[in-house]
Amino acid sequence: MIALDQKAAAPPAGTGLQKEQAIQRMFSSIARYYDLNNTLLSLGLHHQWKRQAIGFVPTSSQLILDVGAGTGDLALLAAGRLRGSARIIAADLNHPMLAVGARKIQRARLERQILCVQANADRISAGDGTFDAVTTGFCLRNVGDLPAALREIARTLKPGGRLICLEFSRPPARWLRRLYDWYSFTVLPWIGTKVSGDTTGIYQYLPASIRTFPDQEGLAEEMRKAGFGWVEYHNLTGGIVAIHVAVK
Repeated sequence: MIALDQKAAAPPAGTGLQKEQAIQRMFSSIARYYDLNNTLLSLGLHHQWKRQAIGFVPTSSQLILDVGAGTGDLALLAAGRLRGSARIIAADLNHPMLAVGARKIQRARLERQILCVQANADRISAGDGTFDAVTTGFCLRNVGDLPAALREIARTLKPGGRLICLEFSRPPARWLRRLYDWYSFTVLPWIGTKVSGDTTGIYQYLPASIRTFPDQEGLAEEMRKAGFGWVEYHNLTGGIVAIHVAVK
């Protein structure tokens, strides 16, 4: 029996509580439009990125935790890849996002394979060495305490267990960085806000959060500090996103 927090306890001071609360309010406001905007703003590429990330999940995995599961895309892809041979826990702090995911899981008739729980990434109430693999997509840059979240993930993985992280990153090519910055700070906020009717500023926050998040090498180093012995990353779409694979 895996027990994860249904209600996250108050985090200790200094772990980014204000950031966490503000981000949760933003995601709550756009939950019903999140999937549509992901498709529009990535020109449909997010589906391909997620499929490539799930390709790194070992087929021998029996128990998988999807951290920051959101609307459930990675959990659903993992279920498809493993074809009923594994149980997947889709965990997210944001209830409206998780509710959208739960409906998608129900429509796919995968409720017996995928369990949705409300939980915080840096306080996972599961025993040491519980999971064969942990997946996370576009989540880690939004957590209140990145080092704590990575340590928790490492703690709950079995020895030899694998973390697969899909996250926005930094294109190595200068011309692509400039083009991506223009798109991120002009086109993306306009489309995202128009489609969702958002008034919280999330589509201004999201591109800014990418710029303040560690780049490919920086995130790899954070994973090593958290206890992962081997880390590699794979750039997708010129480094706009990257898949980090870390083994405990």
